Amino acid sequence: MDDALALSALVLALSGRLVQEIHDGVSRQGFGDLRPAHGFAFVRISMGDATTADLAEHLGVTKQAAAQLVEELVRKGYVERRPHPRDARARLLALTETGWAATRAADQAARAAVAPWRDLLGEARFSELVADLTLLAPPGPIRPAW
Repeated sequence: MDDALALSALVLALSGRLVQEIHDGVSRQGFGDLRPAHGFAFVRISMGDATTADLAEHLGVTKQAAAQLVEELVRKGYVERRPHPRDARARLLALTETGWAATRAADQAARAAVAPWRDLLGEARFSELVADLTLLAPPGPIRPAW
């Protein structure tokens, strides 16, 4: 396998493993009713001033799909809808305290998932890897691989 294909395979494998480990860590912390896609939604909602249309754009899905996701998160108690100050037809989305707790659990799970990488590579090489990946990463939101 040439280096380009090897890199592609390795990045995809690491990405999938990282998503799964974060999901497993979140589930172990009491949020077993969440799916990885929910975490990507939480990222946008936590930034503030998010409507369902904003969430759809962030996730790269239709407004209908985003509305279904929002309805599920509201029903589960992670998100609430609030009046929009400038648009009577729109509603702003906000994380509830439970939503923020799940976000903190995901942050903790992400740190735990990469801790073995830091241990294996050492602090200097790990920092270099982060810097290199920062150069390669595309701008914009991190979206799920639907």
